[in-house]
Amino acid sequence: MNYSQYIDGQFRSGTGSMELTVVSPSTGLEVGRYLAASQDDIDQAIESAHRAFSAWRKTGPTLRSELLRKVAHEMRQDRDQLARQITTELGKPLSEAQKEVDVAAEMFEWAAEEARRLYGRQIPARTPGIQQLAQLEPYGVVGGFSGWNAPAITPSRKISAALAAGCTIVIKPSEETIGVALLIAQAIERAGLPRGTVNMVFGDPSFIADQLCTSPLVSMITFTGGTEVGRQLGAKAALHMKKATLELGGHAPVVIWNDVDVDNVAAACVATKYRNAGQVCTSPTRFLVHKDIFDAFCERFAAHANNVRVMDPFDARAQMGPMKNKRRLNAIEGLVANAVESGARLLAGGSAIDGPGFFYKPTVLALHDKTADVCRIEPFGPVALMIPVESADEAIAEANALPFGLAAYAFTNNMKLAYRFANDILSGVVCINELQASLPETPFGGYKDSGLGSEGGVEGLREFLRVKCVRQGGLA
Repeated sequence: MNYSQYIDGQFRSGTGSMELTVVSPSTGLEVGRYLAASQDDIDQAIESAHRAFSAWRKTGPTLRSELLRKVAHEMRQDRDQLARQITTELGKPLSEAQKEVDVAAEMFEWAAEEARRLYGRQIPARTPGIQQLAQLEPYGVVGGFSGWNAPAITPSRKISAALAAGCTIVIKPSEETIGVALLIAQAIERAGLPRGTVNMVFGDPSFIADQLCTSPLVSMITFTGGTEVGRQLGAKAALHMKKATLELGGHAPVVIWNDVDVDNVAAACVATKYRNAGQVCTSPTRFLVHKDIFDAFCERFAAHANNVRVMDPFDARAQMGPMKNKRRLNAIEGLVANAVESGARLLAGGSAIDGPGFFYKPTVLALHDKTADVCRIEPFGPVALMIPVESADEAIAEANALPFGLAAYAFTNNMKLAYRFANDILSGVVCINELQASLPETPFGGYKDSGLGSEGGVEGLREFLRVKCVRQGGLA
């Protein structure tokens, strides 16, 4: 496809000096190239969003809702092309990519519904003749950043919520999955959203971040990505008094108690662990398994992992595709080698797959101590860690041991234990006996180093709204 920038309602080439390439992770070959956004391109995108905001903020919620529904409709009409672009640029199996398109369209549908329910409140006054209102107002121009691992869902969540709240947005989706973002922009264009309400720029990430964080025309920042980059972006935004919502990394614990059906739970966990080659911020990673079933669970988990079909993601039989890029492949190889050197037992996988592309085997490591780097560093790849625990106290302590708290899971048939895990594990999402950590209608955000604020649900929409207190007298 024709890679470009999307600025002020136009698809046009960047005017920067840097040329960027997009590589297929399945083949390692280039699939396209384009010019990065220049300072002038970014300024024009910001100014376009600023001009559009004055009218969009006054657009009634019914019309905003209608337009967002049209975007969802256009995305569903374009489902096959969007899914194929995800598979080409990310390497996610085609069937999985189709499901991502469905969820991305749902993001716009959910935001369309909630656009009509942005209620303020009236506060009883102390004296007659006074009216007190808590009034919700959109922040203004939003600067957005999204990564490559959910190239349809994450931009859709940010764009739809911002627009539903009455904001406009300049978003920098990943340069590595630009085609997916531009297809969403085409759906927005066909749906008839006003010019300038959505702008997309691609280029040098740190340069674009500097412009969005320092521009006086940008009122807030929303970012999804790694923790260290999120820290820097949040600090930059704070220096310029901009609100920031940050959805950052994780290292999700999974408590497996000794009263579960070992094979059924292992099979469910494997299916989720190796989704998108483990390149999911909520991916279950640290399996804290009760010692009574540790060996049995490890054996069944490894058996299911060995049966995961890793192949060309366009093949209908594929259950896992390649990792996104050579950087991720190298990182996983280093973490696994370090773990084995530190005494971990390799139960499955542990090596790249010969041939073109960035394929790596689904890997399972059993650890009886936690000295390996992978115990502290989010692998963000197809690696599962098995760690034995003896008590609920130990399981909770291990679950809370890292400075992350994005998603956590627990499997048990003991209601008292389930209640305790849900309440004592420090995480923005805790799933009990299931593995769906995020939906359009549910709030999604992290504790500790996993972020600030929420995305999804009514809470996510409220992030784009500030509260104004209005007091009016002379009414008696």
